[in-house]
Amino acid sequence: MRLLLRAEGVVVLAAALAAYAQFGAGWGVFALWLLVPDLSMLGYLAGPRVGAALYNAAHSYAGAVALLVLGVLAAMPWAVAGGLIWCAHIGLDRALGYGLKYAAGFGATHLGRIGRADPW
Repeated sequence: MRLLLRAEGVVVLAAALAAYAQFGAGWGVFALWLLVPDLSMLGYLAGPRVGAALYNAAHSYAGAVALLVLGVLAAMPWAVAGGLIWCAHIGLDRALGYGLKYAAGFGATHLGRIGRADPW
């Protein structure tokens, strides 16, 4: 199952990159905004429960697809570009094995444990 979910991430990343290339918003914009969803990790400063909630909100396809749909329906190019970049970010994370987080800590994800095992 984990391999399938990671492969799905590769497909989403490839589709978002292809669509973004056709959209023509510029790769500088793409590079500038690609890692913005990772700012949600700052939520872990308030504890694992808050951190996981903020991280999951920023790494769920729901928000990214909603922004993309808004951009298409309302003819808002910035929203289309943002939705594609956001989808690419999530796809890249999933392909690398970074999944949605459980409140048990940053390393506990729906794709399995990441990082070093807690020695305590």
